[in-house]
Amino acid sequence: MSGAQYQGYLDYFIADYADEIAANYGLPGAEALDQARREVEDGLPQGLATPGQVLLSIIDPATGEVIGYIWYKHSTEARSVFIYDFSILPAHRGKGLGKRALVLLEDELGRQGIRQMKLRVAGDNLRAKHVYDVSGFRVTGFNMSKIIEPR
Repeated sequence: MSGAQYQGYLDYFIADYADEIAANYGLPGAEALDQARREVEDGLPQGLATPGQVLLSIIDPATGEVIGYIWYKHSTEARSVFIYDFSILPAHRGKGLGKRALVLLEDELGRQGIRQMKLRVAGDNLRAKHVYDVSGFRVTGFNMSKIIEPR
């Protein structure tokens, strides 16, 4: 991912992640946006140069256009990666590009000696869950949340 692509990624991801936070954790829009920004700052304190973090742009080979993004963290000792974000931009969804990108990522990680990919998918993101299911991921647990009302 280039520096210019990184800014485009942040613009896309923070807004998208804030929507997910609002929908799944019940936070109002402004609070969800603040939380999304804080989490990205915590996860990528040095941006593209943050040690252990890998940010990739998914490029359409025919047009050279960015059609999606992948953000993951290596765990060398566990020979695994944790995918923080995998997204195909809305205009390019439904064409099998997500599945293809995951196959290419798996091939590359396998060549690097990585033996496991892990991720979390939002409970209401059925499209993503389907892509992961058909790509061979399996459920290993459930994230749960409960809002505590002020007393």
